[in-house]
Amino acid sequence: MTALPAQAQPGAVDTSQGKAPAVPGEPRFLGLTIGLVVAAFVALVAYWVIWFFVNRDWLANLDTPSYYVFENAFPAADAWLAVSCGAGGWALWRRRSSALFWLLVGGSSSIYLGLMDVLFDLENAVYLAPRGDWGAVVTEVAINVYSLGVGAWALRFGWANRRYFLTR
Repeated sequence: MTALPAQAQPGAVDTSQGKAPAVPGEPRFLGLTIGLVVAAFVALVAYWVIWFFVNRDWLANLDTPSYYVFENAFPAADAWLAVSCGAGGWALWRRRSSALFWLLVGGSSSIYLGLMDVLFDLENAVYLAPRGDWGAVVTEVAINVYSLGVGAWALRFGWANRRYFLTR
């Protein structure tokens, strides 16, 4: 069996240059990313509390049976996204290597769910305020933009800083 060169072994010091491999510093925008992920968690929980226990009319854009069937299909997937955001926020706060996993899981889940929502909204003219409630349309657009934007941010941030997370 052939031994690995010193610099290829985990935790090895490269004696040819007399120093250990460089460990990247704390990522730029780490605090912003923690804030975005935690805000997504809070928004998800608040949305479903309002939907099921307060007044779903505050959030509803349509008043059709198919709309309610569509919305009621989301809680399990959104719960998974909330778990991803909560675990990701905690892992980021604690500077854990698992933050990379949760950023990639949460980011991709957020984009997937956001795209499903946008497609439904386009196919059912939700953005044209069929009930005349432009406030609900603004809320829907904000949810769509946040879902897609934070999802893309999480993926980009996690992947760009993977070396940082993998050295934790």
